[in-house]
Amino acid sequence: MHPVTGVNPKDDAYYELGDVRLVRGEGVRMWDSDGREYLDCVSGTFNLVLGHNHPAVVAAIKGQVDDLVFASSSFQTDPTNRVMRQLVELTPDNLTRVNLRSSGGSTANEGAIKIAQWHTGRRDVIVPFRGHVGQTVAAAGWNGSARIRAPFQQHMPGALHVPDPYCHRCFYAQDPESCGKLCVDRIDDFITYASTGSVAAMIIEPISGVGGNVVPPPGYLQRLKEFCTEREIVLIFDENQTGLGRTGSLFAADHFGVAPNMITVSKGLTGSGLPLAAIITEEELVGMPRNLHGFTYGSHTLSAAAAVVTLDIVKQPEFLANVRATGGIILDRLTALKERFDFLDDVRGVGLMLGVELAEPDGSKSPRLATALSKALADLGVITRVSEHGLGNVIELRPPLVLTIADAHLIADRFAEALESVWTSSPSR
Repeated sequence: MHPVTGVNPKDDAYYELGDVRLVRGEGVRMWDSDGREYLDCVSGTFNLVLGHNHPAVVAAIKGQVDDLVFASSSFQTDPTNRVMRQLVELTPDNLTRVNLRSSGGSTANEGAIKIAQWHTGRRDVIVPFRGHVGQTVAAAGWNGSARIRAPFQQHMPGALHVPDPYCHRCFYAQDPESCGKLCVDRIDDFITYASTGSVAAMIIEPISGVGGNVVPPPGYLQRLKEFCTEREIVLIFDENQTGLGRTGSLFAADHFGVAPNMITVSKGLTGSGLPLAAIITEEELVGMPRNLHGFTYGSHTLSAAAAVVTLDIVKQPEFLANVRATGGIILDRLTALKERFDFLDDVRGVGLMLGVELAEPDGSKSPRLATALSKALADLGVITRVSEHGLGNVIELRPPLVLTIADAHLIADRFAEALESVWTSSPSR
């Protein structure tokens, strides 16, 4: 209740709110109004790659406030110029141009698709099952999950959904060691029989985020790049979650050794929570008129100042090595727990982008157990999310990349404790 008015603040919100009121954050930790401590294992909304209130980012923001908070994207500023130069230097060599006129992942993805459509003169967009393009009307219409599209009558035409490389539950019931990448080759059938035949782009998260942390098998993305190149389809990597060191490489494109035609990046770009997004493209994709894609707060000067510092930090070899080390500890320790808990169906991930899949005794997906485990973790002060916006069966684990070895072990310890709690209380295992 509000201390003066007696009104519950939750009553003012259009959407549902929990009872916790956060008041402070530092690194991987947050504290609520009662002084309780939490380990933030989803990095805010998967965007705080440097954790809460990173001192270098805070200092950059304070310094920029004294000079220039905001300028239209029609003008150059030192922070935006530096961000564009850094992104060209840090992304694959074929990517030479940066569009900063978006302020979030949804609009960056839409912008990349617009560029592909403008450049090719074609319309359709290929998106994998479980692919999450975004939350705007257009992006939601392209999303792989019908749950996001279902409530709305108007969808973008030309969305073509194809099976993703979810080897653990393969659409084609194949073995990844012998399938020959059927989930790439059969896209031709979808294009022939389920599209207009006018395909502009394929947009894919190198590791799915909302869709359950699906990690493609070795060679999948290389084969996909060949497929798209042969058919003159623009390949877009949505690195809004996988970028900026999350996989232990600067970009998942580096980790998998594949150079797409475009990369979109947002979320972690400013390190500690300010909005900024970028579309990084090949030279030959330049030319779409600037008035066809732009947003008021795109290219935000203050956010760009935070991004400059963030990029300087995450590109350091020792920073990326720590991501690989801490992620490896959690992955190994959670994988070992599969021997104790048979409902722990799969543990997968790269770096600090990890997923824990829960299943019923018959092997079917278990949103029930995933929800119970996420709650048990929250009771222990570990904040996680459940895939598919809370309706899936995978625990999403994405702590800030400043995670220490000690905290990696602490997260694994609490995971074991939460699993034990779910195991003992579950009526059917």
